[in-house]
Amino acid sequence: MLKEAEPYTLPTLKSIVGSIKGHETGRHKPDDPYLPLYRKVLGLDKEVFASVEMPLAALALPALTPDPDLYERITKTIDEPRRVDLETIEWLERCLAEHRRAEDTMGGRPLMPVVRAQFATVADLARGVRGASGDRLVSMVAQYAQFLAWMCQDSGDLAAALVWYDRSHSWAMEAGDAALAATTLNMRAHLAWSIGDPQRCVRLAEASRWHDGRTSLGIQGMAAQMAARGQAQMGQGQQARSLLGQAEELIRKAAEHPEAEPSWMYFYDEDWFLMQRGMAELELGDGHRAAPFLERGLAGLAGSYRRDRAWFGACLAHAHALAGEAEAATETALNVAPDAVAVNAYAVRDLHKVVGLLDRMRAPGARALQEALPQAS
Repeated sequence: MLKEAEPYTLPTLKSIVGSIKGHETGRHKPDDPYLPLYRKVLGLDKEVFASVEMPLAALALPALTPDPDLYERITKTIDEPRRVDLETIEWLERCLAEHRRAEDTMGGRPLMPVVRAQFATVADLARGVRGASGDRLVSMVAQYAQFLAWMCQDSGDLAAALVWYDRSHSWAMEAGDAALAATTLNMRAHLAWSIGDPQRCVRLAEASRWHDGRTSLGIQGMAAQMAARGQAQMGQGQQARSLLGQAEELIRKAAEHPEAEPSWMYFYDEDWFLMQRGMAELELGDGHRAAPFLERGLAGLAGSYRRDRAWFGACLAHAHALAGEAEAATETALNVAPDAVAVNAYAVRDLHKVVGLLDRMRAPGARALQEALPQAS
């Protein structure tokens, strides 16, 4: 289980990379309060920080450590944004990609301050750059905003998530990035679904399809499955399953050319779609149909997706309970409960629903599951 992160006054990107050089030359002392953060964000050698207690679980991100030449480029860029070059932009993009994958494992809350600091740096750079590099940086600002929105949503701060999604969409449009603009609308649809607003979920997913022709097949498939989940939440089974069929075909074709998908769609594949299909069946109240989809999807989901495994595992437990399979529901729920408590508040919420269903079935596992979860608010 992750330890609670100590609060930090975060440095700028320049001071982070500057500190790396300081450690190399011995200028920084071991009690520097930023050392735990540097190690986790930039994947520096464990030996350098052997005497420092880590407030978070170890997070190896070796791809983020700049070589000496790149270090010089980055520091010059921070001092004079007009000097930003392709290598610096690509390094910043790698930072975001690595943090997305780290969030899959540890959840968003520990990473939020780091990503906010990087967002501020990229936004500052974008103000001083024109032309193609400027467009790419504005698109990166939009990507950071979308990522921050997701982390806010995942941590339960829905008002902040909506603000960040709106900012992301605006910057994506400014950069002419239709793929990101459509993705942001899909994520807003997901937010609407998560708070039980299915009509808005469907409308936002349909708005995402306005960008068809300028987006990837995977993004179009995401929009179709989001509309399907909204329809399922309204109890419209026929419409939901028809849209899921469309989404499945789009995602199958997308899988044939993964290189055509934007970097932030790295997680979206056929296994992930199977779990979304299971969630739609769960919304329709059909645990028997939901469980096989969820089981097949989870079987293909890598262990590094700790947060998603907790969430979809909770959904699978819910499906088993709806189907009256008390033993399977209890076993599945107890297996995912530790990760749910550690990194996924939504999974905890769904596991409390499983407790209620098990209790109504007078299943002996209800008490054990209830004791494994924090008290429902």
